[in-house]
Amino acid sequence: MKLYDSIGPNPRVVRIFIAEKGIEMPRQTVDLRGGENRQAEHLKRNPHGQMPTLELDDGSYLSEITAICEYLEEIKPAPAMIGATPMERAECRMWTRRVDLNICEPMANGYRYGEAVKFFEKRIPVIPEASIGLKMVAANRLAWLNGQLADGREYLCGKRFTLADILLFCWLDFAALVGQGIAPENTHVKAWFDRVAERPSLKADPVSPPAGGKRA
Repeated sequence: MKLYDSIGPNPRVVRIFIAEKGIEMPRQTVDLRGGENRQAEHLKRNPHGQMPTLELDDGSYLSEITAICEYLEEIKPAPAMIGATPMERAECRMWTRRVDLNICEPMANGYRYGEAVKFFEKRIPVIPEASIGLKMVAANRLAWLNGQLADGREYLCGKRFTLADILLFCWLDFAALVGQGIAPENTHVKAWFDRVAERPSLKADPVSPPAGGKRA
């Protein structure tokens, strides 16, 4: 296998997942800032032109971070980063979807349509007037999550560190660079964030700067 890698939160999610599972594979960096991911060579791997992409041993390709991580979990079940039982897997998928749809996506598009609009307008459809509203949605759902973490759970799936935690951490770590840091009142989210930040896999792979726009 081979990972086509780049800057950005999504490739980082896969790198952390791989590190936590102890999987080793070659990587090839794709120049996201320079637009290499939108060139014909990469579009053959991923027609959406997104990052990351996983090349399998048979020469086929997988993209979308959850699909890549699900595949890696199936070929190397231990340690389980999604789940070892049907219930554990369902719980992780539930939290991964909640985090992705309600926090990461509006947070990401709030940035793409706002501070980074000049970078992304040449690459994707952008809606500048939606930026503030999308950031408000992400902030609202993060406040909701703060309440969910008030029960003292260690990670999103209780005592299990999973893909859901990796996804949320990578995006919150990135968001802090672009003006969407954790609000002071979200003390339970901050405590969770600080716990996750201490994991060796995260310390070894620090957040990369934004591809477009400026640090807030």
